[in-house]
Amino acid sequence: MASLNVGGLGEYLREQRRNAQLSLRQLADAAGVSNPYLSQIERGLRKPSAEVLQQVAKALRISAETLYVRAGILDAERDRDEVETRAVILADPTLNERQKQVLLQIYESFRKENGFGGTEDGEVDPVGPEPGTEGSISKGGRPAERPGHEAGGDDNGPRRTAG
Repeated sequence: MASLNVGGLGEYLREQRRNAQLSLRQLADAAGVSNPYLSQIERGLRKPSAEVLQQVAKALRISAETLYVRAGILDAERDRDEVETRAVILADPTLNERQKQVLLQIYESFRKENGFGGTEDGEVDPVGPEPGTEGSISKGGRPAERPGHEAGGDDNGPRRTAG
């Protein structure tokens, strides 16, 4: 694990807070931390926990993973691509919070499927129905067969084709 870079984190938080046009007091209230504590973090005097960083990130509408890397909690080199991808998703103003979380869950499920595993702190469960249930996707990218239905078989109903 990288050494903690509390000073760099504080400068970054101050910059993000100013970009969001929030006062120190407004950010502290939104994040659920005390004003003096947040001030000490910004000045590099305090080392915040991952939980506090997550609350601050949510209040600033930025990636918690980015703050974890800045604080030295996550290894920047190993996690850089994943963190950047997550940051882009979380920063997209055209998506609502639910859509962002679903997209992150899908992203994580593909990473797991490709052998890259979950994140250490915030492992995300795959989205969607359990394998073998209606609507699931097989490893080949095709809809999985439902019990009692064979692939390409006749279900005794009329078939419609696009045309």
